[in-house]
Amino acid sequence: MQWAFVQIIAKYPNFIEKNYSNGLYIYVSKFSRILLGWIPFSIGDILYITIVLFIIKGIINVVKTKKLNFKKNIFRVGAIASIIFFFFHFNWGLNYFRQPITKILNFEKKNYTSEELIEFTKQLVVKTNKTHFLLTNNDSVVVNANLNKKQIREESINAYSQLNLKHPQLNFRSPSIKSSLFSVPLTYMGFAGYLNPITNEAHVNSLIPINNYPATVCHEIAHQVGIASESEANFVGYLAAINSNDSLFNYAGYMMALRYCLFEIYRIQPDKFVLLKKSINKGILKDMQSNQKFWKSYQNWSEEYFKLFYDSYLKANKQKDGIKGYNKMVSLLINYYKIEKL
Repeated sequence: MQWAFVQIIAKYPNFIEKNYSNGLYIYVSKFSRILLGWIPFSIGDILYITIVLFIIKGIINVVKTKKLNFKKNIFRVGAIASIIFFFFHFNWGLNYFRQPITKILNFEKKNYTSEELIEFTKQLVVKTNKTHFLLTNNDSVVVNANLNKKQIREESINAYSQLNLKHPQLNFRSPSIKSSLFSVPLTYMGFAGYLNPITNEAHVNSLIPINNYPATVCHEIAHQVGIASESEANFVGYLAAINSNDSLFNYAGYMMALRYCLFEIYRIQPDKFVLLKKSINKGILKDMQSNQKFWKSYQNWSEEYFKLFYDSYLKANKQKDGIKGYNKMVSLLINYYKIEKL
């Protein structure tokens, strides 16, 4: 019945936008963050551990007793799954079916040409170069972060306060941002962060390079704001980072956007990518290479399967592009800056 309800209500994004995303969800999420945000460790992660231990205990009991009451266990599993399904959608999941960010922020969504992509990327290179030089006074060195990771999590609240002045629709209060207890396995899985949809705690991988950390924190907060789509969370996280009063946040935001744009150019016009790469400060390229090296050092056979699972999860929640949807941020950037100045 719950599944049928979700399939039906997903067809009414206007209703969800008005009554859930800008109604019930605001109060539910704020309550969760006020209740749990002050606790220095993740309650959501402990909840995950508890569920895993519960499953292991059940398997051990079956092995010990050699009795498997199929009917009883199928009802028990169904009951637990039903409760989780309910709280997932009630606490956060219905945001998957809200209006797209283009309607929320009032700009059009159009396909872009390769010329528009290249021209926008050139402007983004100039902006990123300037921000990088402001932090280093040297175009060939890597940015030395002026904040530690705890300070970055605290400063991210101010970044969203600044963004809220420009876009009141993206209001964020009562923070709950924590380092993941699973940072090591998370890195091997290839993920930088996640939101626990039951507790509304934003989790950030504590191992990722610090110059990428502000953009990742802002991305996870975007999920707390109610932006479920990964590409839209990337976009909103970028907006928060570049609207921050802190130059490290600005740099992290521009560098993230530049990385996505360069990837698209490399994919469709490799010759143009080579030319653009020459115009980027060497320090920025070193930063990007360092980030790439970090993730490569943790690559393993299991990453592919975890990402395949996450891809299926996204598609099950009406995100038809799955994990590839992250790259749709480029389209949002180009269309947004048709009405805004970079």
